[in-house]
Amino acid sequence: MRKSDKKLDNQIRLALTDVCESALKKIHGFEWLTHSAQYDRFPDSLRVTCIFDTNEHLEAFKASTANQQLQQQIQDELQPIGIRIRTIQKQVAYDTEENCERFHDGNWARRLQDG
Repeated sequence: MRKSDKKLDNQIRLALTDVCESALKKIHGFEWLTHSAQYDRFPDSLRVTCIFDTNEHLEAFKASTANQQLQQQIQDELQPIGIRIRTIQKQVAYDTEENCERFHDGNWARRLQDG
């Protein structure tokens, strides 16, 4: 990773920390989020993954307006650092602790890598 990529990655992490802290307070079942990117194809390669505790909580969230609100908040936090996401619905993914435990024995690094 180039020095400029590392700096951008850190800015993204800080912006998404604000999103995460807000979601923890407002969204039932939300646990944490992470991001990944291939900086040679940035920003189209940026992927934000939001993690919920159970599939039941995730499905309730996806059926609510909170889904669009969270996506909008992600866009709003990234915009001041110069990141404009054209297809937010494709670049925000959702997963659960329940599924990670079931399919990857709780190994998030492996689960996120398998994509």
